[in-house]
Amino acid sequence: MTIGILLVVLLTSTAVAYGLSRPNRWLYLLDQPNERSLHQRAVPRTGGIAVLVGLLVGSTGLVMIGQGRHYLWLLAGLPVILVSFLDDRQGLGVVPRLLAQGISAGLLLALLAGPGLWRWPLIGDVPVGVAAPLLGIGIVWMINLYNFMDGMDGFAGGMAVIGFFTLAALGGFAGVPAFTVANLLVATASAGFLVWNFPPARLFLGDVGSSLLGFLVAGMMLWSHRDAIVPIGLCLLVFSPFIVDASITLLKRLARGERIWQAHREHYYQRLVRLGWGHRRTVLVEYGLMIACGLSAVATAPDSVGWQWTVLFAWAVIYTLLANAVGRLEQGRTQ
Repeated sequence: MTIGILLVVLLTSTAVAYGLSRPNRWLYLLDQPNERSLHQRAVPRTGGIAVLVGLLVGSTGLVMIGQGRHYLWLLAGLPVILVSFLDDRQGLGVVPRLLAQGISAGLLLALLAGPGLWRWPLIGDVPVGVAAPLLGIGIVWMINLYNFMDGMDGFAGGMAVIGFFTLAALGGFAGVPAFTVANLLVATASAGFLVWNFPPARLFLGDVGSSLLGFLVAGMMLWSHRDAIVPIGLCLLVFSPFIVDASITLLKRLARGERIWQAHREHYYQRLVRLGWGHRRTVLVEYGLMIACGLSAVATAPDSVGWQWTVLFAWAVIYTLLANAVGRLEQGRTQ
């Protein structure tokens, strides 16, 4: 029954994405290229609606077979989705977006609240009054970093497919079917969109899609952490290609006193495209990095906590080397 639902989700998201890529009067919203863009032509930016529709169809199917109670927390994403849709249509300032994200973060924490949520690695139980605000900031950051990293054909969609499939595998090995199915649902809906987003893209996620996926990443991580399904460090490792790139770039821009909410072309993946790698080559290399992170998380999950921390430290070293390598490529081109 679940496999049938996933197949329907895939077909639905693929069909809706195709429809959204075709000109129409209401939902054909074009992303016009500018000096900060990597794309050279206008592309529709409503692909997130295809992912959302796929998720709604799948969730409805799960409710009908009596498995919907695990996914009530998904409703917390409604404020983010609504404001993101308005932002795609007419453009909104930073304040309304952050306000909606804060509301969704609060709702998510309320719906996922439990003793395990406040028990942190290496620290133990943290007072709710301290843990909740910090987790809320983390949720908002995850929503925004996914938005920041949605700037190259096939990138954010591919991260969703690989990342959520990896979490599904981890949930399966941990023996938690509900968690596995939830992640398969997101991965499958994203795969239908990716068909039309792989370079050269005929459809972009837009704020609806990128914000929705960022919210879902945060929700799955908190669910996993609360119920001790997958160690939070390994969840972060799965999505580390996005987390590391966005976080380092943000810190650099903050240090230079730049407006971090403005669009730019300083992420490492953007720098590779500008070096002449192109969308397809860059995204395929990024896919390889994502898969390597996912396989590391799957391989490390059954091991001791000490070994998991060792693997995370090793990946920190790898990312440092990769960042330096991009810098050397840029220096070589300049010389």
